[in-house]
Amino acid sequence: MKRQIFDDEHEAFREMVRTFLAKEVTPHQERWERAGIVDRETWLAAGRQGLLGLAVEERFGGGGADDYRYGAVLCEEFAKAAARGFAVTLHNDVIGPYLTALGTEEQKRRWLPGFCSGELITAIAMTEPGAGSDLQGIRATATDEGDHWLLNGAKTFISNGILADLVVVVARTTPEGGSKGLSLLVVERGMPGFERGRNLDKIGHKAQDTAELFFTDVRVPKENLLGRLHGGFGHLMAHLPQERLSIAVGAAASAEHVLELTQRYVREREAFGGPLAELQHVRFEIAEMATECAVTRAFVDRCVADHAGAHAADHAGGLDGVQAAMAKWWATELQKRVADRCLQLHGGYGYMTEYPVARAFTDARLQTIYGGTTEIMKEVIGRSLLADRHPANRQDPQETP
Repeated sequence: MKRQIFDDEHEAFREMVRTFLAKEVTPHQERWERAGIVDRETWLAAGRQGLLGLAVEERFGGGGADDYRYGAVLCEEFAKAAARGFAVTLHNDVIGPYLTALGTEEQKRRWLPGFCSGELITAIAMTEPGAGSDLQGIRATATDEGDHWLLNGAKTFISNGILADLVVVVARTTPEGGSKGLSLLVVERGMPGFERGRNLDKIGHKAQDTAELFFTDVRVPKENLLGRLHGGFGHLMAHLPQERLSIAVGAAASAEHVLELTQRYVREREAFGGPLAELQHVRFEIAEMATECAVTRAFVDRCVADHAGAHAADHAGGLDGVQAAMAKWWATELQKRVADRCLQLHGGYGYMTEYPVARAFTDARLQTIYGGTTEIMKEVIGRSLLADRHPANRQDPQETP
């Protein structure tokens, strides 16, 4: 099925991304996986190539491309190259919008040039040891001390946690519970009291530095408040659809890629007197997965088009949280399922780490957890579909997980 959402400029960008990956990323993948971290020089190379800050204004060194389809291309090609440790999508699609949409002019001048050049690597710190999908359970606190905030707390499972120079920290700025009183504070490398724990050992995404972060009486200047005071929960909810869409885009591309690898494998691998591809069961497995991938691709592409406003003349445009949740849970569950079935078709070789399918299998397992678990995605969808529409009884939408 021919895809309809990209034009010649997007495809030219795709070729440039592939060239960059082949030169700057693929040759270093195994070394990064052993080290558990990506070289900072590669971030600078990505900045020189114009791959960072695609949607940032040109005056700050960005690409000035207010078209999410470029981000989708980047996400797809990184997924196909299994460049899961190099968290460009996190930097561009998750953290970038916080800085561009919520940052003051002074904050943008201070942070965005380095964001686009690769000199300032970013992370977002939401998850805590006792608060994962439930953001209302966040316990990190920031006390108003006049000219600064005094930040205390701990975060865990933070992607880019070791490399990050700027960390957007979600903290409680009032004693109120629930979603009230959360704010976003930008903590910078070198601030006294800001310490990084160990680089966590994971079953997949081995090249991705994922860390524990600790904040002990960190003096965060008032000018590092990002967005509205006590408005953090609303900011998080507003930016989650793009984060979840990006995960879905990468998941769909990863599922397609591992299926392509498996199709080649079953054509070449011989068993019972002929190629595995001659066995009906194998053909049926491939047929089922190919169909599931095609159906998923059609839905995810429509979500990308909606988000990019590509069909604004035909419908309202824009991607809502329910669509994003549907795309995220469905595509990531598909990725996990396809990786598992493809590993099975590889037999014993699929269990060997030198085979790409083995890494695809372990990497896929995270996809249904981060960015909101599958269970949370279903809750978001179910609440929306079954909510009482009477204004007096409808739940505050900011209470949605």
